[in-house]
Amino acid sequence: MTLLEFSQLLYDSEFGTALRESVYLFPLIEGLHLIGLAVSIGLLFFVDLRLLGWFLPQLPVVQLLHSLRPWLLGGFAVTFVSGLLLFVATASKIVVLPVFFYKLGFIALAGLNALWFERRWGRDVVVWGNAEVPPSPVRFAGAASLTLWSLVVIAGRLIPYLSYQ
Repeated sequence: MTLLEFSQLLYDSEFGTALRESVYLFPLIEGLHLIGLAVSIGLLFFVDLRLLGWFLPQLPVVQLLHSLRPWLLGGFAVTFVSGLLLFVATASKIVVLPVFFYKLGFIALAGLNALWFERRWGRDVVVWGNAEVPPSPVRFAGAASLTLWSLVVIAGRLIPYLSYQ
C-alpha cells in the first residue's frame, strides 16, 4: 500500500470524515494544536535563548530546564496527539504537499538536535549550566533548535494555504 493509498484510507474512514466534518471537533483540535505549539515552542524558545546566553544569564540552566520541562513535554504531547488527529482528518490532502514533508523533516532534525543535546550536554548541565554564556556546542544546539522549530511552525502554517490551491 502506497502512502497516498494509506492517506486516502484514513481520509475516507468514518473517523477521519467525522473529524473533518464536525462543526466543533475539528476547530477544537486545531485550537489545541496551536495552544500546544504555543506552550511547547514558546517555552522552548526561552530555554534556547538561555542556552545562547541571551536571556536570563544569571539563572542557572538546570533551574530553567527543571522548571519548564513538564510544561514543555505536556505541550509537545498535546501538539503530537492533536497533530495526528489533524492528519487523519486531512491526510490525502496534505501528503501531496511538499511542505508537509519539509515540516516532518524539520521535526525529525529538531528531535535529533534535542537528543544530541540531552545525551552530550544535558547530563552535565550542573557542570556548565551556571555560566552566563554556555559552551559553544551548547549555544549551537540552542541556535539550531530555534531555527528548526521556527521552520516547523512556518511549514505548518503554510499547509492550509497551499492545500486549497
